[in-house]
Amino acid sequence: MTTPPRTTAPATPADPTAAPPPGPGFRIPRPRGGGAGPAPARARRDWVPYALAGVLFVAYALQSLLRYRRMETLSWDLGIFTQAISGYAHLQAPVADLKGPGSHILGDHFSPITALLAPFYRLFPSPVTLLVAQALLFALAAVPVTRAATRLLGRARGLAIGAAFGLSWGVQRAVDFDFHEICFAVPLIAFSLEALLARRWKAALWWALPLCLVKEDLGVTTAAIALVVAYRVLRTSSRTAGWALLTAALGLLVSVLAFTVVIPAFNTSGGYGYWDKLGEGGPLDGWDTKVRTLLWILVPTTGLLALRSPLVLAALPTIGWRFLSHDDHYWSTDWHYSAVLMPVLVLALADAIDLTRRSPRPWLRSYALQLPTAVAAAALALTPYQPLSALTDPATYRRSEKVARVEELLARIPDGASVESDVGPIARLVSRCRVFWVGGTKGVVPDWIALDNGDGWAGPPVEYAKKLHPHARYTLVDRTDGYVLLKRAD
Repeated sequence: MTTPPRTTAPATPADPTAAPPPGPGFRIPRPRGGGAGPAPARARRDWVPYALAGVLFVAYALQSLLRYRRMETLSWDLGIFTQAISGYAHLQAPVADLKGPGSHILGDHFSPITALLAPFYRLFPSPVTLLVAQALLFALAAVPVTRAATRLLGRARGLAIGAAFGLSWGVQRAVDFDFHEICFAVPLIAFSLEALLARRWKAALWWALPLCLVKEDLGVTTAAIALVVAYRVLRTSSRTAGWALLTAALGLLVSVLAFTVVIPAFNTSGGYGYWDKLGEGGPLDGWDTKVRTLLWILVPTTGLLALRSPLVLAALPTIGWRFLSHDDHYWSTDWHYSAVLMPVLVLALADAIDLTRRSPRPWLRSYALQLPTAVAAAALALTPYQPLSALTDPATYRRSEKVARVEELLARIPDGASVESDVGPIARLVSRCRVFWVGGTKGVVPDWIALDNGDGWAGPPVEYAKKLHPHARYTLVDRTDGYVLLKRAD
């Protein structure tokens, strides 16, 4: 038996202005407030971002606290912020003596938002409080990232984007860098961009505004986010566009005032101490390192597709000041400098994937469709070479006998004493002593000197103390495992 021929309707001319249908697997978002399946399924889906954030918080906190327990602090920043937040907690000026005796922290960086940690520090006066808070803030950012990506791309791809953010090298490096004020910026940027992608324009602007209080340069990031809002509403709401432009102007104004008025007013030199990091060498200085860092920023995190989204504009201020500086620490992928870029990039990727589903190029739609899985896999594949890989090493969880002996040595310093120290002992002393950076006491003669002299950098301890303070006399109290403790004898 033969199959009768199938009749078809006559072909009609295609509308050249019509967008092609989305590629297979794309989820077209439902209008807000509409039904989206059974309530239990929605409830389960809503918990996914929080579950991911909970897992990340545990991982981040473990990484930070176990390193603190092993006395492997990387820099003096944890001590500086502990001193400043201790000042806030006791309703005093946020003085960081590690930057110089009596140095006001707002004369170094404009970061008044760190005062929010003061009540918690008052209850738990320890650098550990700062490390836990930072882990919580970084993990919190995964919630808006995952929600926004899920809203645009569906549950599986949204979770993949959230995981790519949480395991991104930029966030992992920041977690490994003790504490820094940018831990407040990461969730603020994430919540702002989530609101922007959901077309909640006012909420996007309100979330972006507090960035001005995180660090002096982030007012420019506020302006960049506001300009993206203005761009997206320009044709539909001139009133909202006007508010966005006003927000952008306000962000720029706060940054200008922070650089030129506020910080100099609190700085003993009457200026901004980081201007000298700009200008020398020009933007081509260290271009090979900068190109490599730029590729790290764009390729494993977004597969370059994020460049199709206007959201990447929010990353330009941070990339710009880093690459204009002649300080090579800013050019690389080390430390915490890339953390604020991570929520921008992954949400720009989610936005770009959503935009690409309208592309007339099938290969591009197919490429975009695979990217959430690809960037999550890349983040996971890179993790063995990133800080969180330490959590799989049994040695990470062991507290050595050396640490116990060093802590016993430092415990001989009484509470409230003044101490001159380098990185090793700082974190164990700042919450109970007045601590100065070695060689930076500027005429103050401390009661004690505590040094990690494991590689012999200071030479004979008593002679080194004489070089630091020629008119004082110090005696060696004890030493252990490379650490030395000296006490002022007069």
